Amino acid sequence: MAEVRVYRTYRWMSNEKDPVIDRVRTLIQDEGLFKDLGAVHEISGVSRAALDGWFFGDTRQPRHATVEAVVTSLGYETTFQKKKDIDVEKERNAGKVWLQNRAKEREKMNGRKAKKGK
Repeated sequence: MAEVRVYRTYRWMSNEKDPVIDRVRTLIQDEGLFKDLGAVHEISGVSRAALDGWFFGDTRQPRHATVEAVVTSLGYETTFQKKKDIDVEKERNAGKVWLQNRAKEREKMNGRKAKKGK
């Protein structure tokens, strides 16, 4: 069974589709191209199979470079915006606590799996 990756500050479960897929879908729809993904393929260079995988298939985590290729081909750019100032030491400590709690959760889950296997 594949591991479910959970991040402390990026709130989505990796067993679901990455929210970036919905954002890209919205951009494509806004450009009037969702019914013509072939055009998106032609202007971005991203394969039709990749686009179909994002929107209709099992792809959950598209590669960043592929997302960028689609987005920039539609005339958009991705930007990084500073939303808040952070206290690095406070965040490092919070990260350590979060990792410790995740490790404890995994140990509990592995213990439950071992008991079921007996």
